[in-house]
Amino acid sequence: MIRFIHLSDVHLGAVPDRGCPWSHEREEEIWETFRRVIVGIRKNPVDLLFIAGDLFHRQPLLGQLRQVNEWFAAIPETRIFLMAGDHDYIKEDSFYRTFRWAPNVTFFDTEEQRCVEIPEKNIFVYGLSFEHKEVRTPLYDEWKPLNKSGFHVLLAHGGDLSCCPIDFTGLAAAGFDYVALGHSHKPHTVCRDKIAYSGSLEPLDRNDLGKHGYIQGEYENGNVKVRLVPCANRSYQNLVLNVDSDTTQYKLEEMLRSEVMRRGGRNIYRLILKGRVSPDNVLLTERLHGLGNIVEIMDESRPAYKIEELYRQYRGTLIGDYINKFLNKDLTVVEKKALYYGLQALLSTQVLADDRKRL
Repeated sequence: MIRFIHLSDVHLGAVPDRGCPWSHEREEEIWETFRRVIVGIRKNPVDLLFIAGDLFHRQPLLGQLRQVNEWFAAIPETRIFLMAGDHDYIKEDSFYRTFRWAPNVTFFDTEEQRCVEIPEKNIFVYGLSFEHKEVRTPLYDEWKPLNKSGFHVLLAHGGDLSCCPIDFTGLAAAGFDYVALGHSHKPHTVCRDKIAYSGSLEPLDRNDLGKHGYIQGEYENGNVKVRLVPCANRSYQNLVLNVDSDTTQYKLEEMLRSEVMRRGGRNIYRLILKGRVSPDNVLLTERLHGLGNIVEIMDESRPAYKIEELYRQYRGTLIGDYINKFLNKDLTVVEKKALYYGLQALLSTQVLADDRKRL
């Protein structure tokens, strides 16, 4: 049996949510999670470690390469195969070009196809590295494994129109036992137990929802079995709060505190407000940022106006004409906001005008 781990898109050096109070912690956590994976391999060795691009967020500094290489050298029983992706591509003056890796590390150092064989275990690993930030042409579509018995693995990065397009149907038929993919930050399977994106070890922005970790696999008698091993310190989550006409600022803050406590105070949330609130209740959404790691607030709530009644009441006036522009239409979220914000402004103006007349 051959045991392996496949990971990608670690993005060492990235600072997620830059400017937020927790951004420095997130930068440190990316390094720490990668280190934990290496420590885990040291305690429970695997035969192979595949890193399918973007180990670094940008061109690695010499000190960063030395640190990573020191960790790699600590797991000498594991053969490591590493490629550069579109973020850490090999520039002309990149430290990648002259760096000397530990004996158990194979770095694919050009943009040309290469196969590395481990004869004693009948393992064949194919790969290359990006030497350009933008690779718009397919690099892997013509690749096929050698006609030799053994475990054939391809490291590949990209897969969309903006970064090295890949014909996955053709790749699935090419004959590789496993294709370790990088570039997408969300783990997903292209072809079960055959072609997979490991995703990033840590979620890197508010759109990286769901579990994150690495793929652990086994090869035996020509068959591959893989599974995702979650290992992220925290996750990004959409947190939806439903408000109604009885919701006050205090009640809204208590709802948020309770939900953050239930889900985990370390996680990072995109807060989404839904429902209909009383027009007389002013909810100060900016105050909610301090009640948890709130990276974004999307207020999709709306005042509980009875539009048809208001239209009948103000028909023939400026307010009625305004409402009429939105009636009997399938409104987008933005159009709904325009309707209710505009209506609130017009009604407030009307109240002020009526007060002046009374005076």
